[in-house]
Amino acid sequence: MFKYTTTIIKIFLLTLLMLVDVFASGGKRNGTAGAQELLIPVGARGMAMRGAYISGLQGIEAIYYNPAGLGTSKFGTEAMFSQMSYLADIGVSYAAVATNFEGLGSLAFSVKSIDFGEIPVTTTENPYGTGATFSPLFVTIGVTYANALTDRIHVGVTVNVVSEKIMNTGATGVSFDAGVQYDGIAEVEGLKLGVVLKNFGPQMKFDGPDLISQAQAISGLRGTQFYKIDAAGFELPSQIELGLGYASTFADDFNTVLATSFQNNNFANDEYKVAAEIGYKDIFFLRGGYAYAPDAKSDEEDIFGPTFGAGFNVDAGINITVDYAYRAARYFDANHMFSVKLGF
Repeated sequence: MFKYTTTIIKIFLLTLLMLVDVFASGGKRNGTAGAQELLIPVGARGMAMRGAYISGLQGIEAIYYNPAGLGTSKFGTEAMFSQMSYLADIGVSYAAVATNFEGLGSLAFSVKSIDFGEIPVTTTENPYGTGATFSPLFVTIGVTYANALTDRIHVGVTVNVVSEKIMNTGATGVSFDAGVQYDGIAEVEGLKLGVVLKNFGPQMKFDGPDLISQAQAISGLRGTQFYKIDAAGFELPSQIELGLGYASTFADDFNTVLATSFQNNNFANDEYKVAAEIGYKDIFFLRGGYAYAPDAKSDEEDIFGPTFGAGFNVDAGINITVDYAYRAARYFDANHMFSVKLGF
């Protein structure tokens, strides 16, 4: 069994290295991918640690960062709700529920929606607005499965259905995430390895009646004609990330986590991330993280700054965890996220 598991991990890592080589020029295509809502983080603990702890994040919060972590949950059933104030007054809501089936693995369902608020309708004749408004509807629905290959190695996969609708025009696509977590690498207790591939899938393409336009023939002989704009397809913002983490306990009452990761982006600059967390008696936590993009040529290519956060955990028959995360941003108000997790 161990030899079989080791072979799987080796194949996974070799595939990853080949993909990293393909992605090496991703920064040259900055901003050309669609479905950017896939990049918006959820879960205040993960965001407070800048997404760096892909090697050891556990339970339902791991779905977004590394689906393999779902299989390491301490609870039979979990639920999670989070709300974030994103850029330009955009709201991001997220909900997920997960359960563990003994001997079969863990299964989770998640929903993320983006609230853009009311946007004025403008036309060529009325560039300042017609008096009507619309609100785009962006929703991502995911199904995640995770299981253990051994007592130290967990794997997971997420299938997301991505839906974007703007008035009467929309696009629907499918994306895939896959990850692995290895606890106790090199026989060092607390030393963890994480690898995750995110947002892989076919191109998306907008379609709908709003793409039908009216044109007047130049000669005037044929009268008004209608034609339909054929929208170009767009790729998903795929990523590959490798991370290391180390968790330890000191003075009996304090738990610490140190984490780092490298994120290779297909349509953005690569990032190096570091993060830390300290907890007191598994009740109160302080967190922080930072990401560095060495290839960013200006502030416009790297608008997010350091992250900070705190969390509070209480067991009252039901385990309740409340987390908060702050992410600095240039040119916009900072991001604030609150999340609540319930464990049964």
